[in-house]
Amino acid sequence: MTQLNYAAAEDSRTADRFLRVVPLAFITYGLAYLDRVNYSSAESRLRGALSLSTNLSSLIAALFFLGYFLFQIPGAAYAVKRNVKWLIFWALILWGILSTLTGLLNNVTLLVIDRLLLGAVEGVVLPAMLIYLTRWFTKPERSRANALLILANPVTMATAATLCAFLIAYFDRHPFMGLQGWRMMFVVEGLPSIIWAVAWMFMADERPAAASWLTAPQAAAVQGRLDAEQQGIRHVTDYWAAFGDVRVMLLCGMYACFSAAGYGLMMWLPQIVEEGSKRGVAAAGLLTATPYVLAIPSIMIVSYLADRTMNRKLFVVGSMFTGGAAFCLAYLAGREFPMVAFAGLIVVGSCIYTPCGPLWAWMADLLPRNVVGESMALVNSFGALGAFAGTWIVGWLKGLSHSTGPSFLFQAGCFATAGFLALMVRSKPLAVGGFPILPPHAQPMKAETAS
Repeated sequence: MTQLNYAAAEDSRTADRFLRVVPLAFITYGLAYLDRVNYSSAESRLRGALSLSTNLSSLIAALFFLGYFLFQIPGAAYAVKRNVKWLIFWALILWGILSTLTGLLNNVTLLVIDRLLLGAVEGVVLPAMLIYLTRWFTKPERSRANALLILANPVTMATAATLCAFLIAYFDRHPFMGLQGWRMMFVVEGLPSIIWAVAWMFMADERPAAASWLTAPQAAAVQGRLDAEQQGIRHVTDYWAAFGDVRVMLLCGMYACFSAAGYGLMMWLPQIVEEGSKRGVAAAGLLTATPYVLAIPSIMIVSYLADRTMNRKLFVVGSMFTGGAAFCLAYLAGREFPMVAFAGLIVVGSCIYTPCGPLWAWMADLLPRNVVGESMALVNSFGALGAFAGTWIVGWLKGLSHSTGPSFLFQAGCFATAGFLALMVRSKPLAVGGFPILPPHAQPMKAETAS
């Protein structure tokens, strides 16, 4: 095949790859986020039903992220070396069951175990989905593909906030088998994951070569482009070597701070809005959805610009500092100017998502594919620890001060710290003689074939 025909075969199926691959990842990742919205929506009712203190309830909410941390790297390693398809299938089945159990348990110890296990099962999803997309999309497409995956987060957060409020209100009026509304919400929202697991197994293809909708030359063209991109990336012997890369370590710290700010807001926003508006759970659900709805266009614009300019770092750093400034605005506005404070939270809602598409594409640009999956998992693991700390600390500060001000300042500081750490990451290898960014046993890049 000539070079011209080679490129034409690849380009002719770009739209098909986006239409056939991205929706599968989008739905899978979106379902995982139901478990993060529904706990927040039900937290005050669950706390009353199980006689939990505010601190203990905050800890249980945060324990999800501790479990999430534990299986990031093992899940990514399995996805890289074995199979994304089966890993996601069993994850969907298990988290559907565990999510349903959250609404049925009356024992605090069992609830703690359930939330830990739920986090552990869902911990494999994002790394596996990012690895899955790196097998299908080339460098100029990657920010957009990642952004469409991450888009599942605000779409789910926006729709689920309203859905959770509706289900709680509906089943409070129409109890089923004596279960309260918040309990039935967990039961109902756990079922779609189990149903989707079956659909995923039938529709997902591991790699281009396995896709029946691509001809052999088209699949080879896509794989050839992906292989060619690896030639410009310095080879690393294994993921333990990659973990010693200064850039990876800085990104770990950045993502921990970023997640502490973002998840601290996401987990407690329904209550913040409900308390601020005094409009009740249903209206609070609609208001909570607003930041996530308005985040959707900003995600797509930023990811498009990141692919066009190939300057991923600019958009990551810019999102961090903008988020910090918006939290400061919400703090300064306080209760005296609630609409200004809410506008600040809307900007924060965008900044939680806009850097994600460029960030994961940036990592795929920096690292070879034999270690990028586990490296992404390591960064996401630190994000889980940050989310654990942010969820717990924001809940604790709310309970201690009976206001949102201290938590907004804490989250602004987290965003700013993340921005400074991202600024320190070099997008290109250092010149010979500079501070080593890779361990001494890193080897020159060698041609790889798809496994």
